[in-house]
Amino acid sequence: MKKNVLKYLRLITLIPVSFVAMADSNIRVPAEWEPQAATWLQWPGPYERQLEPAFAEMAAVIVQYQSLHILYSNSQIKRRAQNAVASVGGDPNHANLIWHEVRNDSAWMRDNGPVYVIRDGELRVQNWEFDAWGGAFGSDVPYDADNRIPDYVGDYLRLPVDDVPIVHERGNLEFNGTGTVILNWSTLGDPRRNPDYSKAKATADLKRHFGVHTVVFIEGVPDGDLTNGHVDGIARFISEDTVVVPECMPDTACGRGNNNHAKVFDDAARAITDAGLSVIRDPVEGFVRHNGLTFDTDYMNWIVGNGFVIVVGFGDPYLDSRAQERIQGYFPDRDIHLITMLDSWASGGGAHCHTNDQPLFPVGS
Repeated sequence: MKKNVLKYLRLITLIPVSFVAMADSNIRVPAEWEPQAATWLQWPGPYERQLEPAFAEMAAVIVQYQSLHILYSNSQIKRRAQNAVASVGGDPNHANLIWHEVRNDSAWMRDNGPVYVIRDGELRVQNWEFDAWGGAFGSDVPYDADNRIPDYVGDYLRLPVDDVPIVHERGNLEFNGTGTVILNWSTLGDPRRNPDYSKAKATADLKRHFGVHTVVFIEGVPDGDLTNGHVDGIARFISEDTVVVPECMPDTACGRGNNNHAKVFDDAARAITDAGLSVIRDPVEGFVRHNGLTFDTDYMNWIVGNGFVIVVGFGDPYLDSRAQERIQGYFPDRDIHLITMLDSWASGGGAHCHTNDQPLFPVGS
């Protein structure tokens, strides 16, 4: 690990030509693989305690590479979090671990947390509206506290906060850092989120708020996906011009017959290719069963940090090891950590959905 960290720290001082070309633009959203200042997450509350082991393992990995901010709602949750981190061999008092007591509603900070943008040479926080995924998980799911989290983060970091009166989640935004965003129109255009919203208006809004010149819409909702098809389970940039999209193999539920999962993936790959980007198809090779549910092994929901990648594992040693090897090929200069988190998957997401990355600004600071 230390070898890769040192190698990565040397690499972040080398700014690509395309980054330089964008440096004078008015507004930009950094790509996830660019240097980060920290990772943020909201520790699970009482009704999401089954997620704690995976959170503890993620925390123990992240602090080896960069700062980790953990939000907790009360002292009891903090004690549980500290005990969970210690139980997996982590240090709850690690110098890179910062604890924040602030009320929150859920453990999915990718979606209710901030979007960071660089505008006119200044790092800013955007607070898009959050309504708990259009109420897809039930009308009794609270979200008022989650909707205020970007304001808290902005205040803590002393960054200006821009309110965006559009309902959208960060898990449905995939940036290459140089002017392109990929997202699922089925999420942003969901009438439970944004009634009477058109693609033309959305395109203009996205260009204005993110400074992008290219908006790539995919469409379609994989079977059982209550987020309405967040892009972070469908298409992920691994470089400025290369995107990874799953491909269903025959020995999977999504590879049998006329399955909507396979159609969503294939349509996404086609739309992204038509936009002039290169596409790598990552094979979905099998399935696992957990608590009466069956999951195809889609490994897209990884997180990227300074010198590391955390990948969602499915508890199948053969399939997990093959996926880890493939993803190492996508990120050759980073350590790949695979963490089994089937309870998260059963709840609707994985490592990427739980975390929110804060870019380092200015680079080298």
